[in-house]
This record gives sequence, C-alpha cells and structure tokens, in this order.
Amino acid sequence: MSNVQDAIVNAKDKLPNVTPTPPGFHPEASVHELKSRLLWGEPGLSIIDVRDHDVYNQCRIRGAMNMPMDRLPGGAEFSLQKDRDIYVYGASAEDTSQAVRMLREAGFRRVAELKGGLDAWREIDGPLEGVDSMDDPGPDAYNVFARLQAFNEEKAKEKRMK
Repeated sequence: MSNVQDAIVNAKDKLPNVTPTPPGFHPEASVHELKSRLLWGEPGLSIIDVRDHDVYNQCRIRGAMNMPMDRLPGGAEFSLQKDRDIYVYGASAEDTSQAVRMLREAGFRRVAELKGGLDAWREIDGPLEGVDSMDDPGPDAYNVFARLQAFNEEKAKEKRMK
C-alpha cells in the first residue's frame, strides 16, 4: 500500500498549482480590478467616496463610505487601519489624486486611485447605491391594494390553467 501512496504523493507534487488567486493591489486601479476583487468576495478593502455628502447620497459605488475632502485624513485615521487596502474616487481625477496623496502622507500604505471614478464604474455596470441609482418602481409600487389585486388576478389565471 505504501507504494501506491508514494505514487499518489509524487503525482500530486508534479501537478501545476491551478488555485485561483484574487486580483492584486495596484496604486492606480482600474474599475475592473476593484469589481474583480468584490466579486472574489474579498472583505479586506474599503472604498472611499470623497465627494460631498449630498452628491454621495444621490449615487455611489455600493459599499463606499463617504469621507469628504475636508474630513481627510482625520476621518480615515479614526475609522480605518493603516495597512488596509483603500480605493478612493472623487468628483474629478484631481480630487481623487489629492485625497490619495493626503491619505498616503497620513501613513496609509495601500491607497489606490480608482481610475475613471464613478463614471467608469457605471460603464462596466458596477453595483450602485443611492437615490439616483434606483429604478422607478412604477405608479402602483407602494399601493398595497393594487399589488394585492394584481396578485389575486395572477392566482386566478393559474387556477384556470389547471
């Protein structure tokens, strides 16, 4: 039996390592990289939106934290670890670069500029949150009576088909 076990161990050692690995971290990240990491299910990252609070409430990358420029780097120092992977986007490339520079100067080691920001995120159909990101639910969406009536009509159709 030990010859068989030895053969199995030797065969396993010769196999290529095909274990999938998550995308790496880059100081200038594309929206594709961030989306891949999120789809991979990596919990060890934060997304920071440095736009003002009102604009943030309208539409943002799902899971992004609002930390306007005037709260940097203090807000980040209060809520994030210095070695955490942080992806930053703002209203413009200049705002994003400035926020990243402020965080790096405050000692954050793994800060990435999200190239293209929210516009690029929208282009790849990245998940969004906020008032503007919601689809119009329709005129009867909050009319409980109309929804129950439609449900009963569907049930009646199903019964007639049986």
